[in-house]
Amino acid sequence: MHYSVAVVILNWNGWDYTQACIDSLIKAGVPEGDIILVDNGSTDGSISNLQKMYNSVNLLQNKVNEGFTGGNNIGMQYALNRGYEYIMLLNNDTLVASGFLDLLVGEMELSLNLAAIQPLIYYITPKSEVWNAGGRYHSWLGYSQTNYQVHSPKPYLTEWISGCAILVRSAVLEKVGLFDNNYFAYFEDVDWSLRMKKGGFELKVHPQSIIYHEAGAASKSETKGKEGFLNPKVHFLNVRNQIFQLRKYCSHPKNWLAWPFHFSKFGLYIVYFLIKGRRSKSQAVINGIVEGLKTRLNISK
Repeated sequence: MHYSVAVVILNWNGWDYTQACIDSLIKAGVPEGDIILVDNGSTDGSISNLQKMYNSVNLLQNKVNEGFTGGNNIGMQYALNRGYEYIMLLNNDTLVASGFLDLLVGEMELSLNLAAIQPLIYYITPKSEVWNAGGRYHSWLGYSQTNYQVHSPKPYLTEWISGCAILVRSAVLEKVGLFDNNYFAYFEDVDWSLRMKKGGFELKVHPQSIIYHEAGAASKSETKGKEGFLNPKVHFLNVRNQIFQLRKYCSHPKNWLAWPFHFSKFGLYIVYFLIKGRRSKSQAVINGIVEGLKTRLNISK
């Protein structure tokens, strides 16, 4: 199969995960020269360690953490400038199975209307448990839901695809753009998917293309502290970005229920965290609400 595909991997203080990911790609037949590694201002020696291991990987260095959106956008733009037909976004805490990329590209080659496709994503542990099999989007609630069941042994349509592993057609990016940098991280994949579908394109999951994911490697602490395992910033970003989704996709009167649904949920978060004594997290939710409402967005009608 003849095609040109760049694999973009984002690293932030996780060179050991990144090494394992790159090694699995090379084992699966992906040339080092087609791997674009974007370092997001790491302080753990990632750059020096990874430079020693790989001679041909394209290493892009950000001085600061540009977020999931900013870092991946830099990698995608680098790939676009070099004329790649396809771009594969891949989390650094993943391991790929042999043939995963050929299967994805093979399906993309069948229809120009297919904007992007994702593999079936399993947990690394246990490897038998599905982490993501695509997703549904309930427009009346502005609510995105992850699928954990495989709908068909053949590639099937989905309403949104996971940012953990996306193969996207470069030509589509000329029409829908890259990630919205306002998001930084979380829900940017849902937003991107909705923009692609709004542009008249389709999205699919390929259940025969397999990868494995160490979920939450960048956002969870190894030990449970006063605020739990999850960093309060994760809650801030989740709440803020859900409000971004409401503002971008739920302004029509038919979506009126979406707003009280989400704000009731946010209120429950605040109460729960206060009861648990996790004041930083309750404040993070409040801050997320405020930022979500006041941030200026580019909202196309």
